[in-house]
Amino acid sequence: MSEQTTAATTNERGYRKTRRGYVVSDKMQKTVVVEVEDRVKHPLYAKVIRRTTKVKAHDEASTAGVGDLVLIAETRPLSATKRWRVVEVLERAK
Repeated sequence: MSEQTTAATTNERGYRKTRRGYVVSDKMQKTVVVEVEDRVKHPLYAKVIRRTTKVKAHDEASTAGVGDLVLIAETRPLSATKRWRVVEVLERAK
């Protein structure tokens, strides 16, 4: 299902970045804070380093809760700090 959605989104709107991350805060209305992990290899020592960034994502239906794994997509600026939107909840918190 997500492949078809992504393909349709790509054709209509052009290329958009997508990321997976965990919701760390849902205190705001229609907004969640998602922690996205990026793994990069150190250029000299070749050790894999985990870098995390927190981004605010628009969640229209307020379906995502703390601990949920979500798929987010890049979108136009929705506020001063909000540049992403929640596409779907991949896994609910236990």
